[in-house]
Amino acid sequence: MPSTNLKTRLEAVLYLKARPLNLEQLSRYAECDRDDCREALLELLEDYAGRDGALEIADTAEGYALQLRSPLQDLIQRLVPADLGVGAQRTLALIALKGPLAQSELVELRGSGAYDQVRDLVGKGFISRCAEGRSYKLRVTEKFFQYFAIEDVRDLVR
Repeated sequence: MPSTNLKTRLEAVLYLKARPLNLEQLSRYAECDRDDCREALLELLEDYAGRDGALEIADTAEGYALQLRSPLQDLIQRLVPADLGVGAQRTLALIALKGPLAQSELVELRGSGAYDQVRDLVGKGFISRCAEGRSYKLRVTEKFFQYFAIEDVRDLVR
């Protein structure tokens, strides 16, 4: 029988990663045996299913995710406003769809205003940039997936 400690670690991993994780990923992050992970995860799923709380653990095609229950999704938009302009939204969409993307390529596609938009998006936590050669590599962050309530960027083009 898995220890409460393992259930607690799994819950922490799901919270911190803020995206769906499969059983292999969960066991690796929680540093436990896959069978113990499966057993503890089942107990955790039962715990959350029995709660009348705001959070749930969803079993998605991509894996298990700790998320806000569906009836409360509108709170994200009201309580965590992104305050993104149209240009920044378009830049963010481009990074999400084509990312990881070199900042130099983004500037070619969006123009020099993209520099300010990237700075704003990094500041708001929607993208990260990592030095690569003479440019930066841009990619969306976990906050992007949480804020827009999507699991995979492919969901944007369906």
